[in-house]
Amino acid sequence: MTTFEEVLARDGVLVYRTKGVSMQPMLYQNRDLVIIRVPDSRLKKNDVALYKCGEKYVLHRVIDVKDGYYLIRGDNTYTHERVPESAVIGVLTDFQRKGKRYSVSDADYQRYVRFWNAVYPVRALFHRGRNRAVRIAGRLGILPTLKRLMKK
Repeated sequence: MTTFEEVLARDGVLVYRTKGVSMQPMLYQNRDLVIIRVPDSRLKKNDVALYKCGEKYVLHRVIDVKDGYYLIRGDNTYTHERVPESAVIGVLTDFQRKGKRYSVSDADYQRYVRFWNAVYPVRALFHRGRNRAVRIAGRLGILPTLKRLMKK
C-alpha cells in the first residue's frame, strides 16, 4: 500500500476523499475531495495541514504558529493539538465540495475561515454547556428520556 508521503514525493500532489467529521462544515466525509501539496515554506495561521499522528493521517487547521510546532484544531473540534513541524507532510491548496472546486486563495473561502474562527468562542461555549447538561441529565437519570424527546 502506498503512503501519502510516497504519493507526495512521487507526484507532488495528493488528491483524496475525506474521512471523518473533524473538518465539517467545510469538508464532509466520503463526499469532498482535497488537493494536498508539499508545503514550500513554513505554514501560516489558517492553513490546513496534513500531518501524521501515529499511523493516522489528520487534516486540521493551523490556529497558531510557534517555534518548531503548530497549534492545530479541526473546524468541528474543540481541543487544540500541538503538532511538531516535522510531522506535517502537506498543506491543503484546493478542495472540491459538492462538485465545485475551491482554492484556499478564493475570497469565499477566506470569508468562511474568518467567520468560522470568529464564532469559535460561541461554538465552544455552547459545546461545553451541552456536555455539562448531558452529564447532569445522566446523574439525574433522565438522559434516556431526553434522548427519546430529542428524536421526536
